[in-house]
Amino acid sequence: MIRLAAALLLSTSLAFPALAQTRGGTLVFGRAIESQFLDPVHTSQNADIWLSLNLYDTLLLASADGKGVEPGLASAYKVSDDGKTITFTMRAGLKFSDGSPIELSDVKWSLDRARTKASGGDFAFLLGSIESVDTAGADQVILHMAHPDPVILQALATFNSGIMPEKLVMAAPGATLDDKSKAFADHPVGSGPFMLTSWKRNTEMVMSKNPYYWKDGKDGKKLPYLDAIRFVIIPDDATRILKLRAGELDVAEFVPYSRVAELKADPKLDMELYPAAQTNYFAFNARPTLKDGTKNPLSDVRVRQALNYATDKDALIQVVTYGTGTAARSYMPMSTPLSYGPQPLYPYDIAKAKALLKDAGYANGMDITCMVLAGSQDDAAKLATLQQLWSQVGVRLKIEQLENATRLSRYNAGDFQMRTSLWTNDINDPNEITSIFAYYATRQNNRSGWDDKRIDELFDQSQAELDPAKRAAEYKEIQERYAEAAPIIFAFEVPYPVALSKKVHDFVQIPLGNNIFVNTYLDK
Repeated sequence: MIRLAAALLLSTSLAFPALAQTRGGTLVFGRAIESQFLDPVHTSQNADIWLSLNLYDTLLLASADGKGVEPGLASAYKVSDDGKTITFTMRAGLKFSDGSPIELSDVKWSLDRARTKASGGDFAFLLGSIESVDTAGADQVILHMAHPDPVILQALATFNSGIMPEKLVMAAPGATLDDKSKAFADHPVGSGPFMLTSWKRNTEMVMSKNPYYWKDGKDGKKLPYLDAIRFVIIPDDATRILKLRAGELDVAEFVPYSRVAELKADPKLDMELYPAAQTNYFAFNARPTLKDGTKNPLSDVRVRQALNYATDKDALIQVVTYGTGTAARSYMPMSTPLSYGPQPLYPYDIAKAKALLKDAGYANGMDITCMVLAGSQDDAAKLATLQQLWSQVGVRLKIEQLENATRLSRYNAGDFQMRTSLWTNDINDPNEITSIFAYYATRQNNRSGWDDKRIDELFDQSQAELDPAKRAAEYKEIQERYAEAAPIIFAFEVPYPVALSKKVHDFVQIPLGNNIFVNTYLDK
């Protein structure tokens, strides 16, 4: 039987030689948006987050389906019976990409930095249940928990849990840790499968193979298979696709849904729609006045509800996603555990929208300005559709096209009235998106300025709640209150549209959004 199995295995490998991974080569990846800040704890946009795990490794890794975890820098872990102690066993011989060893002190320093609001940024709450970090012996890292945390293992596989070299960060120029972090982030050193070797802002970024990466490939040699990845920044969708079809790019992200069918028919390409824990929405500024001092009608819940009723979600889905999207039922993707949405929110109802606007004192309509990403065909389609729909209730929607850095800066400063937005879960749990969208202390409810003290109370309770039924009830009430307040336009959920040359194999964008290149290889 052993000989027969070996013979079958050999014959299979001979029959399908394309399955063998080839080594070497540079993958050219067309990006729509430039990275801003490559420090795992201070990043805030997907363009940074989705690449982070290629540079910075974590104790645990997200599984390919985004629903669980698997060993990373830690080869094993054990959770105590009371859930208040987690012991990790580190792999032997781990190194950063500059060849220096990963010390237990680096792990402790990185997690201590990431879990503290003062140094860990907006996402520190993901690790906020950690009370202290200890080390023991040559390979043990021990987390002492303030309380049992139902999602701590997933949090330890997220971007902000990346392990950094303490000595190199602290040796970076700058008077404060924030200053040093900014300097370090321009020339980062991590332990992921790739390392940053060049970065021309707004033009291109090159990541090369980390020669000290710990994981083996199927051929028994160290991963990754690629020599390098060259990320080329091409904000204009049409140009990005043109270059892909001309062979100047190997991969193009954020393909407009209007082009998906066309690219699927191209025999030289693989047009992928990767499952996504992602939702598209329109963010509102709900403050009484805007940055320029003018009155903001979006501070009135009746106006926000009216605009939701005036938005035909089915029309938006057809125009923008060509039928690939599904109408939103919550602020969180419905693949998120404990998501609640028995039906799509705010069905199209012009009469109800007009009545709400009249009741709010806007029977004659109003002007609303929306920031959009310049060069994005999807954003252009969204706003053209909204302009037509909202004109029926007297709302005049103005479009402000901005390049990404300016748009992000103004959004973070609260200097906007409305903007196109999307969200992707980084962990398979509702606490992250809820903290960002609905919990005021983290980010002023997604920069909206809207607040609900009851939601804050419920979220605080959910963070330590181990009873699944009680936690589900808490999140159900949070979602119901959020839907009623309507601080966003609830739009649709969509997959990730990525087009690849046929010579590209085993690139993965997992449901949590991360671009995973560790197993990617090119035909020669």
